[in-house]
Amino acid sequence: MRSSNSCKPSSGDSHLKGDCHLNLFRRRRWLFLALACGLLLLMATLGVAWGAVPIPPDAVLRILGYHLGTMTGPTDWPPAWETILFQIRFPRVVLAGLVGMTLAVAGAVYQALFRNPLAEPYLIGVSSGASFGATLAIVLVWRFGGGGWNGVSLSAFIGALAATAAIYSLARVGGRTPVTTLILAGVAVNALLSAATIFLMFSVQDAFRAMHVLGWLMGSLALADWEKTRVVLPYVVGGLAVIGGYAHTLNVLQLDEEQAQSLGVAVERTKGILVLAVSLATAAAVSVSGTVGFVGLIVPHIVRLAWGPDHRFLLPMSGALGAVALILADGVARTAFSPRELPLGVVTAVVGAPFFLYLLRRQKREVF
Repeated sequence: MRSSNSCKPSSGDSHLKGDCHLNLFRRRRWLFLALACGLLLLMATLGVAWGAVPIPPDAVLRILGYHLGTMTGPTDWPPAWETILFQIRFPRVVLAGLVGMTLAVAGAVYQALFRNPLAEPYLIGVSSGASFGATLAIVLVWRFGGGGWNGVSLSAFIGALAATAAIYSLARVGGRTPVTTLILAGVAVNALLSAATIFLMFSVQDAFRAMHVLGWLMGSLALADWEKTRVVLPYVVGGLAVIGGYAHTLNVLQLDEEQAQSLGVAVERTKGILVLAVSLATAAAVSVSGTVGFVGLIVPHIVRLAWGPDHRFLLPMSGALGAVALILADGVARTAFSPRELPLGVVTAVVGAPFFLYLLRRQKREVF
């Protein structure tokens, strides 16, 4: 009798062989996802160990176990290590993970909606709107805030959402939002807001504020703390939860909008909900990290090439690897020229730009 787990049926059972290989492929994908989650935990441990004051990873685990009540014994580490870990590095690593996860999942959603591997989270105004809002707050020295938001982060958040709403409204034609029109409206508004941001930066007379603007535009998590993490978390979790609920619908949208409509998908409503969810999550992430490029472009594309376009797997895998990528990039930014820090956007660009050129070249070969 043939084993039910065998993938070597007789020649008359070719369809069973195909189903068996498909199930095996799916099991392997989820195994890789589990490995990616393990890699994320490892990278988080290394991330809190890196810094101007290096802390051994085993000491990190012992300190964490001591505070969780899972470890007893002598506390033979310097008290300053606990302060460094819990007040500086843990919130920074958690925030880097949240931002990286958000950007990667947002990139996967936009690449699906626009059916373009070069789409990325900032395509329809989040980056330019956030940059303009943050620059305005820095130049005008706005100090308002509330609910854990400071003036710069709140202005960046509002600017990102306002720009996205403007682009989406401009792109609507006759109750529909054509993808081409949405992209063109995004290009136009992005160019306008980028020009306004540069004008504001050049108009300021205070060199310190000008450097503050430049630092924000290049991305950084140097000011990360638990308060910023608490503020960002509801938007990120809420947005990613909504997106996860539409994973199967994103698969259907890969066929064609007309075919998806015929299969019962409310295409325009779905696009609107997904754009809103992505915009909220990305705006919250960018408001505390500044502009961090390429994560949302590279990570989902790598996942799609390696494991296929099924968004039920693509979204969680992109999120896990996006978090790993940004924690690693932030670790490099902190330690490469310690005690000085590189801007986070510089590190992601050094890796991301060559890969972006590779995508362009690959797409050119496919077209011609």
